[in-house]
Formats: sequence, structure tokens, C-alpha cells
Amino acid sequence: MHKQGLKQFIVLSSVLAAVWVKWAVGLGSYSGQDTPPMFGDYEAQRHWMELTIHLPIRRWYTYDLQYWGLDYPPLTAYVSWLCGIIGSWIDASWFALDSSRGIETSGSKIYMRATVLAFDTLVYVPALIMFARAWQGTRSIRTQELVLLVPLFQPALILIDSGHFQYNSVMLGLTLFAMNFFATGQDLLGAFCFVLSLGFKQMALYYAPAIGSYLLGKCLHLGPKEGSRLFVRLALVTTASFILLFLPFLPPFAPLSAIRDPITRIFPFARGLFEDKVANFWCASDVLVKWRRWASRDMLVRMSAGLTALGFLPAAVGLISAGWKLRKSAQATVGKEKEDAATPMLPLLPYALLTSSMSFFLFSFQVHEKTILLPLMPMTLILAGAASAPGVHTGAFDMGMLANNVAVFSMWPLLQRDGLGLQYIALIVLWNRLLGYNPFRKPQTVLQYLSLAVYCACVVLHLLELTIPPPSRLPDIYPVLNVLISTPVFVLAWLWSIKRGIEVGWALGGIGASSPKHVGKKVSLSDQSADAVTATAIKDNMDGNISPNLRARVTRRSLGFTDGKRHTPFRTGSVETS
Repeated sequence: MHKQGLKQFIVLSSVLAAVWVKWAVGLGSYSGQDTPPMFGDYEAQRHWMELTIHLPIRRWYTYDLQYWGLDYPPLTAYVSWLCGIIGSWIDASWFALDSSRGIETSGSKIYMRATVLAFDTLVYVPALIMFARAWQGTRSIRTQELVLLVPLFQPALILIDSGHFQYNSVMLGLTLFAMNFFATGQDLLGAFCFVLSLGFKQMALYYAPAIGSYLLGKCLHLGPKEGSRLFVRLALVTTASFILLFLPFLPPFAPLSAIRDPITRIFPFARGLFEDKVANFWCASDVLVKWRRWASRDMLVRMSAGLTALGFLPAAVGLISAGWKLRKSAQATVGKEKEDAATPMLPLLPYALLTSSMSFFLFSFQVHEKTILLPLMPMTLILAGAASAPGVHTGAFDMGMLANNVAVFSMWPLLQRDGLGLQYIALIVLWNRLLGYNPFRKPQTVLQYLSLAVYCACVVLHLLELTIPPPSRLPDIYPVLNVLISTPVFVLAWLWSIKRGIEVGWALGGIGASSPKHVGKKVSLSDQSADAVTATAIKDNMDGNISPNLRARVTRRSLGFTDGKRHTPFRTGSVETS
């Protein structure tokens, strides 16, 4: 399109193509179709629209809890109310209280699918476009457009939201907006967006340690005066945002005890360590240990919390210590920082988000297979920067592809129950082809050899499942094998994120001394690693050789773009992309 003079239509065409793919996936079946009495996630979302438009707010979290009781935070309830109101204008029978349970008319299905697509397009897609501009600001417009394609067609999210049926893109989009505002120095807007993400789905807590540590690190970086001012403002905005979300359950609109209804529904500790087979530590180790036989629920909750905290601790410590070290080293030369400036430890944030969310997925309580979408978002954003670099083959690219492909594979038991086998195959092939990735190419690195072994194991398991029925005494043998293949990959991605966080933190924190060799040197993202460029820019800024504006510009460097061996991403010919 660039060659044909149509570059002004690229973003619009990409978004419309993604909408078409998502709608095509939505033509298939969904969670719980034709499976009474509870049906599935589709019916749960429809039922919430039904009860929110017919019942007073006080009863939303207490009405008939045995039949898909509302168990998401208030923003989901408000969105359900809006969808229910609009749908009732079209056909009131779709959301008639109680009598519409299990309704599967063609009109109601079209409307429900349209609501997912509408919120995805209104929230998630603009966040992706803003990400390409804010986080890839030092690269060409064409490269930013290629970066947009990677998360736009990510198969895991499309299969769950447009296939299985959920609204995860809203939560992820609000978190991504928060990241984008942090990248442009608008921390208060970022904090507000993250509270909205938490208010939509409690699983956004997976990101909370990383985001909280980043903001605390920035406060330390700004110093006592400016940092304290920012800390107070962040606290006020965050508190006010939560109060606004829960206002109908607080005085004077309701007695203070009413807040217990949504809180007890949001955190389901009574449901046990896990339900379905999930590719995390607990399910994988349960093959041998049988946790629930010898440990009480309270003990498992404490163990889960402890392991999760240990898992995200490196990310939190890295962000906070980077803010402190950069402040101490910069005090004498840089002078007073501004609150609305991007901080030099910003490159740590995506890796910290990956570490934190993957830690929750691997070790926390009551994890579902769909929550792999949370660590996949920062992983895919890192991959997007690496995949769009022409002729550059990086560890970030290989790890990002492996994690994404295995994540889709790990959800196969769920997708199989939903009848989404065709969509599963089609989207994996489409996405890998789009990125120019051949999973079975000749390996050259240890990670590539490991990836090849994992992909072969996935194919063999699918062939076995297709040809040999599971034995009667081991009916769950194939889901268990799926867990045992997928979990080590997610553990590897978690360890990789910690390693990358340490490397980037070292590059950012070890800059106390001036470095004459960088004086006057032009900063270029095409011949250095992204993190080395960031560190170089900060050194030069401290030495008085570049302006704060350039420093902020380089901080929004090409996420995931690093030196490495050559590959051929994106079928785009020989035109340079950055």
C-alpha cells in the first residue's frame, strides 16, 4: 500500500481486516452453546445484562447466585446494563428476567457478538494504535503500522473474546491505555485508566505490582519535593476513581455493609485452588503431589500468595531500585525533573508487567486457562517491536512466538469443548504466516531447538488425541499432557522476563559516571540495542549533550528491537521498515 500511494488507508484497512476476521470467528459456536442447564460464559454475560436492567443495583450481586451470579467488578456490571438497555430496545425478549435464560435465537446471538466487537474496536484498537505511536516513536510510520498488526491479529485474544465469548479486550485495552499514558508522562491519566481496568475485571490485579512499583519508582526518581507531590496526586486520583466505581454500594446511596456483596463475589476463595486443567504450577505439580488431599484451603491460599509474591518480587524491586538509583546519580547534573516527563526506567515496565502477570498465572489461586491472556499482552507488545525489525532475529522474537503459540495450544481443551477447532487452526496459521514465522524451520540457537521440540510435542499430542481415544481409567490424559507441555514454556517465559528486567535495569542503573566516548555521538536505533540506546541517551543527557525532549523521545524507544541474527518477518519485500 505504501508503494501504491495508499499509505493513508493502512491503519483503517488493518482495523477493518481485523474486524472481519473477528466477525468470521464469531460465526462459529461459543461457550455453552446447546448445553443446558447452565450453558456457558456466553449465557453468563447475557444473564448479567438481563439482571442489571431489571433489578435495583443493591441486588445485582445477590440475585440467584446459583445461576451465573455476577462476580465481576462494577464496571462490568455497568457495561452489562448499557448493553442490556440497548438490546431491549431492539428486542425485549432477549433479556426478559428469568424467562430468557438459555435463549439462542439468531438475532440475540448477532447482537451479543456485535457488543464484543464494538467494545473491542472502541477500546482495545485505539489503545493499540496509541501504543504504536507512543512506544515506537523513534521509528518510521511504516514500522509503527507493522507493529500494530502483531497484537491486532493475536490469535489467543480473538479465539477467547470472539469465539469462546468474553470481553477481555476491554480490560486489556484499559491497561494498555495506562501504559501509553505512562510513556507520555501523563501518570494521573494512566492511574485512572488502570483503576478502570481493575474495575472491569479483577484479573487486572495481575499487573498491579508492576504498575504500582513503576509509579513509586518515578516518585523516588523525582526527589522529595516533586516525588511527594506526585505521590499525593496519584493517591487522590486512585482513591477517587475506586470510590466512583463503587459509589452505588457506599453511603449515602447504600449502607456501608453493602460493599461486602461485590467484594465477596469478586474474590472467590471458596471455590478452591483450581477447577479445570490449567497450564500453571499447581495443576502441573498436582499430577504427583495432589495438593488438595493433604493441604487445607487456607494453607493453599497462603502458599499461593507467598509464591506469587516471590514471583513478582524481582520486577517490583527492579523498578523501585531503578527509580532510586537514577535519582541519586542524576541529582548533581540534571536538576529538577518534571512530573509530566517520561522516566528513564520506562523500558523496564513491559518486562515487569510480564513478570508480574506470569507470576500470578503460574502461582496464584483459582486461575483459569483464559487468564494466560494477561501475560500474553506485554509479551506480544515486546514481540511486536522485535518482529517489525527487518532482518533482525532476536531472543524476544523467538520467545514471543513460542509463548503465544503455546498459549493458544494450552487453551485447546477449552476451545475443543466450544467447537472452535477450525478457528484454532486457521488463526494460528494466519498469524504465524503474517509474521513470517516457520515453527519448524532449521534451528540455530538453543531457544530455537527448544521451540522445535515443543512444537513437535504439540503436534504429536494432537495426532494422538485425534486417533486414539483416552483410556477409561484416564479420561483426562490429554488435557494433563497439554498442561505438562505448556507449563514449562510459561515458566521459561517468566524466567526470561526476569532476566531481561535485570539486564535492562543494569543498563539504566549503572550510569553514575560520565562517559566521554558518547559525547556528540548520534543516537541511532538501527545499529544499537534499544536498551543500550536508552542508557546512552541518559548518559549524554547527564553530561549536558542532549535535551530533555530527546531523552523523553528515546525513552519511547522501539520496544523489543534489539541486535541479533537475521530472519524474514512480514511478507513485505525488500523495503526498509525502520
